[in-house]
Amino acid sequence: MAQNGSTPTPQNGSAPATEITLYWRPGCGFCSGLQRGLDKLGIERVERNIWDDPNDAAVVRHHANGNETVPTVVVGGQGFVNPSANQLAAWLAENEPHLLPADFEPPQPGGVGRSVQRVLGG
Repeated sequence: MAQNGSTPTPQNGSAPATEITLYWRPGCGFCSGLQRGLDKLGIERVERNIWDDPNDAAVVRHHANGNETVPTVVVGGQGFVNPSANQLAAWLAENEPHLLPADFEPPQPGGVGRSVQRVLGG
């Protein structure tokens, strides 16, 4: 958390990320699902269609072991291949909270998630 107006620093000690970049392509159902989930959580991002720019496709291949797997999300130097909106939100809350909306509330687990937490003692 920032103190005295300073810029927040992620726990890994690197400079804070300035944006969330979502790499996608047309016709990708997983991409559409992630976009809807991020919209629902109010998480802003820059979206890049990997079919429009070969450099964007190269970024995805870098983070996806040479594959053009989308959606791929990059925050700072950290890449996420096919994350859920909730997984990304949890990582952002822990590492780059300044990229979340000011009124962000972490998603609560549904019925199955609560049952799993009870069984596992969470």
